[in-house]
Amino acid sequence: MLCVILHHGAPFLQGKDSVFFRDGKRRIDFVLSYVDDRDGERKQERRREYEANLQKAGLELETEDKSVSDDRKTYFVKIHAPWEVLATYADVLKIKVPFKENDIPVPQDIPMDWLFTPFRLPDHIMNPEPDYFTSPFNKGKIDFFLIDDKETFFPPSVRNRIVYYILARCPYHKTDREDKKGIKRLLNNGTYGSAFPLHDSRYWKPSRDSNSESERFNLYKHWAQFFSFFKEQPLNLIRKYYGEKIGIYFAWLGFYTEMLFFAAVVGLICFLYGLFTFDDNVWSKEICSEEIGGNIIMCPLCDKKCGYWKLNSTCNSSWQSHMFDNVGTVFFAIFMGIWVTLFLEFWKRRQARLEYEWDLVDFEEEQQQLQLRPEYETKCTSRRLNRVTQEMEPYLPVTSQCARTFLSGATVIFWISLIIACIIGVIAYRLAVYAAFASIMKDSPTNNIHMVGSLITPQLATSVTASCINFVIIMILNLMYERVAIWITDMEIPKTHLEYENKLTVKMFLFQFVNYYSSCFYVAFFKGKFVGHPGDYIYMFGWSKLRNEECDPGGCLIELTTQLVIVMSGKQVWGNVQEALVPWVMNRWGSRKARSHPESRYSRWEQDHDLQNFGHLGLFYEYLEMVIQFGFITLFVASFPLAPLLALLNNIIEVRVDAWKFTTQFRRPVASKAHSIGAWQEILNGVAVLSVVTNAFIVAFTSDMIPRLVYMYAYSNDLSMKGYINNSLSVFNISGFSEDNRPDDGESPGWFNSSVITTCRYRDYRYPSGHEKEYSHTMQFWHILAAKLAFIIIMEHVAFMVKFFVAWMIPDVPSEVKARIKRERYLIQEYLHNYEVEKLKIQLSQRSDDCCCTPMIYPDISRHVVLSECL
Repeated sequence: MLCVILHHGAPFLQGKDSVFFRDGKRRIDFVLSYVDDRDGERKQERRREYEANLQKAGLELETEDKSVSDDRKTYFVKIHAPWEVLATYADVLKIKVPFKENDIPVPQDIPMDWLFTPFRLPDHIMNPEPDYFTSPFNKGKIDFFLIDDKETFFPPSVRNRIVYYILARCPYHKTDREDKKGIKRLLNNGTYGSAFPLHDSRYWKPSRDSNSESERFNLYKHWAQFFSFFKEQPLNLIRKYYGEKIGIYFAWLGFYTEMLFFAAVVGLICFLYGLFTFDDNVWSKEICSEEIGGNIIMCPLCDKKCGYWKLNSTCNSSWQSHMFDNVGTVFFAIFMGIWVTLFLEFWKRRQARLEYEWDLVDFEEEQQQLQLRPEYETKCTSRRLNRVTQEMEPYLPVTSQCARTFLSGATVIFWISLIIACIIGVIAYRLAVYAAFASIMKDSPTNNIHMVGSLITPQLATSVTASCINFVIIMILNLMYERVAIWITDMEIPKTHLEYENKLTVKMFLFQFVNYYSSCFYVAFFKGKFVGHPGDYIYMFGWSKLRNEECDPGGCLIELTTQLVIVMSGKQVWGNVQEALVPWVMNRWGSRKARSHPESRYSRWEQDHDLQNFGHLGLFYEYLEMVIQFGFITLFVASFPLAPLLALLNNIIEVRVDAWKFTTQFRRPVASKAHSIGAWQEILNGVAVLSVVTNAFIVAFTSDMIPRLVYMYAYSNDLSMKGYINNSLSVFNISGFSEDNRPDDGESPGWFNSSVITTCRYRDYRYPSGHEKEYSHTMQFWHILAAKLAFIIIMEHVAFMVKFFVAWMIPDVPSEVKARIKRERYLIQEYLHNYEVEKLKIQLSQRSDDCCCTPMIYPDISRHVVLSECL
C-alpha cells in the first residue's frame, strides 16, 4: 500500500525528536529530499514513476511539503517499510536473527578484574542486546524465531539496510532496451538531492519519545566525548547503530591503539636509556673536549662559502644523536619486528571473534558488492548476454578497457615522477642553502647570531627548514592527487563497488607511500653515502655545482629523526584539525537559519539533512590515514623510538574525533556489512615485511652502531671506545684542494692559519696522502662493510624466523570461537529438525481424524547422529 500525503496548509506539529510518520506509529526508515526546479518536468516524471514503483515493492511514503521546511524549498519523502516487506527481504538477504539465548557458560571473573573498573562502561551500553544464537531468517518459519514484537524485531540499522537495498534496485524508467534503476543514479542526475536514514535523537539529549531508542545520545555521552578517552569503546552499540562495516573500523582502530601502548612503553624505555647513558658516551665526550674535538680541524662541507671548522662545534648534535643512536636502537628495531607480527596475528584472532559475535561467519562480502555501479551502467552502451543470468547486461569493450587502464597507469606514473622531482628540488635546496647557513653561522666574534650558531649547526638548520618545506609540498601534492586519483578511477569505469574501492586503494596508497616516505628514504639511505672525498667530490647530476650532502659527524640518524618527527607530527596535527574543523564549520554555516526556527519547524529529518553526508569513501580515508601512520612507526622506527608514543597520543585523540564526527557532524550512514578490514590487511602485511628490511638497513648504514662495534672489538686495545673519533676520521692534505673546492678568503674562521694547519679531517676510512694507496679505502672500511651486511642478513633472518614462528603458534581463530560456531550450527540443525517434526505431526494429526494412532516421525533418531552430521 502506498500512502502519499502532500501536507499543505498549517504544519502538523511534531517535536524535533520524532522519527515516525504523522500517525506516530510507523517508523521512518529512510528519507529522500528534493528541490523543485523550474525546468524539472523530466525529474518530476522520474520521481513519480520511481515512487510508484516503491509502492509496488510494498513501501509506504509520506511527503512533507516545501512550505513546512526550514528553507521553504525542500520536499522530504519519508519512507516506511512494513513488516511484510522487512520479512521478505530479510529472507532474501539471509539476515541472521535470534532463535535461542546463548547457553554457553560465561567465563569466570578475571583475577584482579577490579583494577579495570575505571575503564569500563555500563553493561547496558557495552551489551545493548542479550547474547543469542542466530540463524538466517526464513519467512516460512516465523514461529521458529524469538519474535516478541514485529515492530521492534528488526533494529533500525537492519531496517535502513533493507530499505536501501530496495531503493538501489527499484526502476524509475523503463525502455525497450533497459530498465533505468537505483537511487544512486537519481542522486547523480539531480532528481533527488539526498537520501539518508535518520538519527534516532539529538546527540546532546535523549529523545522525548519513549518509542525511540536514543542510541545516538548514548554514543555521544559514553563514546564521543574526549574526556572518555580512557574508557573502552561500546563496539556492540556502534555496530547496532552504524552497522558492521563501521564497527569493524573502530574495533581495528581501538585494537591498534591498545597495541601501540606496549610499543610506546618499550620505545620510551629505549629513549630514556639513551638519555641516562650520557656518561658512557665516550665518543661524544671526545667530540666535545677541547683536547680532542677542539684540536681536530675538519674539511669544509661545501665549496667556496664553507670554511674550516673544529669538530667540537658539533658537540650538541652529537649528544642529541646519542639519544636515538645507541644499543637500545638495535633492541627496539628487533622488538618492533616482533611487535608488528603480534599485532597482525592478534588482530586476526580479534577479527575472527567479532565475525562470530556479529553474525558474519558465513557472510560473503563479494556477493553484497557485486551489483553494478550506476556509472558503469550509464557509460557502457554496449550490451551482451550474461551466461549466468541469461540477461543482457552492459559491458566495456576490451580495447576501451585497455586504453583507459594505460592512461590511468601513465597518470599515476606521472604524479609519482612529480613527487620525485619535488624531492630532488628539496635536495637541491638543501645543497644550495647549506652554504648560506654555514657562512652565516661561522664562528665569528662580530656575528650577531653567534649564540644561536653554537646551539644550531648548519646541518640542523638545513635539515629543519628542508623538512618543513617538504611537508608543505607533501600536503599540497596530496590534496591535488586525491582528486586526480578519483578522476582516473572514475575514468576506468570499474564494474562493481568492490572493484572501484580496490582500484582507488592501490592508487592512493602507492602515491601516498611515495609522497610521505620518499624524503625519509633519501635521508636514511642516500644522504652522505655518495659524497666522494676531499679533492674528488661527487656533485648532484655530475655536472651541477651542488656538492652532495655529507652527514654530520654525529651521523645521519639525527637528521632522519628530525625529518620523521616533522612529517609525522605535522600530518597528524593537520589531519585531526581538518577532520574536526571542516565538517563543524560547514554544518554551522548550513544550519545557521534553521537553528532560529521553533522546535516544531526544525524536524528530525531537516536537522539530519543539514549535516554532512558520509560518502561511500568515508572509511577509505580513515583507513588510509592510519595505514600511513603505521608505516611511519614501523618502517623508520629504528631512528626514532618515540614514534609509537606520538602515534599512541594521536590515536587516543583520533578515536574520539572520529566518534564525535560520526555522532554529531554526519548523517547516519546506511548500515552495511563487512567481515574484515578488506584490502588494508594485505597492505599492512606488506608494510610489516618491508619494515624488517628498512630497519635492518637503518641500523647498518644510517646508524653508527656497526662502526663502533667493529672498532671496539677489532681495533680497540682495551675493548673501550677511547680513540674512536680519531680512528673514524681520515686525513687530507689541504694543499690538495682545487681552486673550486678551496674556501674563499674570509670564509675561514680567525683561528685558522694556513701556514700552521696543513691537514684537515673528514668522515671516512681512507689512507692519508703520501700512502701508496692514497685516499683509497682502508681494510677497516671493508671490515665494517662486511659487518653491516652480516648484521642485515642475521637481523632479517632472526626477525622473519620469529615472525613465522609466532604466526604459526597463534591460531587465527580462537578455540572457544570454533567451539561456539560448532555449537550454533548443531543447535540450528537440531532445532530445525524438531521444528519440522512437530509441524509435520500437527499436519498429519489434522488430516487423520479417523485414525486414533499417533504418527511417529523419526522416533529413534539419536542426538549424536545429528551432532555428527553438523560437525
